[in-house]
Amino acid sequence: MSKVLILGANGKIARLAEHIFVDTTDASLKLYLRNANRLEDFVNSHDKLTEAIEGDTTDVENMVESLKDVDLVYANLAGDNITAQAKAVVEAMHETGKTRLVWISTLGIYDEVPGKFGDWNKKILGDYITNYAAAAKVIEDSDLDYTIIRPAWLTDKPEVDYEITQKGEEFKGTEVSRRSIAQIVVDIAQDPDKFKGQSIGVNKPNTNGDKPSWY
Repeated sequence: MSKVLILGANGKIARLAEHIFVDTTDASLKLYLRNANRLEDFVNSHDKLTEAIEGDTTDVENMVESLKDVDLVYANLAGDNITAQAKAVVEAMHETGKTRLVWISTLGIYDEVPGKFGDWNKKILGDYITNYAAAAKVIEDSDLDYTIIRPAWLTDKPEVDYEITQKGEEFKGTEVSRRSIAQIVVDIAQDPDKFKGQSIGVNKPNTNGDKPSWY
């Protein structure tokens, strides 16, 4: 049975992944977030498989303690200080000898989104892309066994339907479901060699366009 530390455990994708983990696998979860009370009901309902840890992801000492018996780290983080968070995650994993990391990023960090959609994406996201690109570089420059996931624009559709592009390839499509991203995270935790050392773009097939359909 594997143990997964989920950083940013109250995020939308993370919450979906947590339910998939407890419903379909025997993994146990450490749920790391700033306010542990937000997941109190979920933890109480699955107390044999889950525990909540309150903390900030720039607090290396607290993360080191949380990492001690963990097999994989899944980081579902956000914020203007995302690069500082990335550095803290790498430092804590180095200190504890942990290597397997799944890191959620965003599309466009390599200027890989082509055409009018790429122009629109840069205009709308602006510094968000710059910040996430800097954080991804911290992960890629480390010696961790990382997977960086670069989702298209996210929907709440209850579906798992996606295709993958690799770093260096043009991004495809404009959207993908959060459920799809959550499933990829769970699949990696079940098969740690899956997408290891890769930065993958993820989109729903046949969603090409100048911008997401709801804009």
